[in-house]
Amino acid sequence: MRGFRLLWLLHRWLGVSAGLIVLLSATTGFLLLLKKDFAWIQPPVVHGQQGPVERLQPLPAVYGAVFALGLPQFQSEADIARIDFRPAQRVHKVVSVHDYLEVQVCAITLATSGGKPRLSDWLEALHDGSWFGGFAHGAVMPFAALVLLYLATSGYVMWLWPKWVRRRQRRATKG
Repeated sequence: MRGFRLLWLLHRWLGVSAGLIVLLSATTGFLLLLKKDFAWIQPPVVHGQQGPVERLQPLPAVYGAVFALGLPQFQSEADIARIDFRPAQRVHKVVSVHDYLEVQVCAITLATSGGKPRLSDWLEALHDGSWFGGFAHGAVMPFAALVLLYLATSGYVMWLWPKWVRRRQRRATKG
C-alpha cells in the first residue's frame, strides 16, 4: 500500500502544479479553435480584386504598399514576420514581428486594409509557452506534457488498482 500512497501523493501535487498550465493551454486552445469566427481574435480575410495571375503585383510592390501606411510596426523588411498569400481571395496577409499587427494587401490593386490587431498570434504564443521565453517553450511545456501523461496513467492505475485488489480478495476467499 505504500507504493499506492506515493503514487497518489505524486499524482495530487503534480496535478495541482500542472493545473495552471493545463488551464492556460485549454483556454488558449479553445480560443484558437474559434479564431476564424471572431474578428477580435483574427481579422477576417478581405477579398481582393479578382483577376488573372499575370496581374498579380510583385512582392516589392506589396512591401511598398505596407510601408506607405507609415505604421511604426512596419518600417523595414526586418519588421515583417511573414507574408501569407491567399490565392482564392487575391490577398497578401502581412504580419508584423511587433505588436501582433496584420495588414492585408490586395494582390492586384495593392489596396490595404490598414493595420489590424491579430490576437491569434499572441494566443498561440501563450498556448505553446513561447510568450514566456525559450525556456518555457523548450523545457517547461514538454515537461508539462510528460506530467499530463503521468497524471493520466497514474489516474487510471489509481482507479483500477482497488478494483483489482478487491477482485483478488474475492477470488482468494472463494477458493
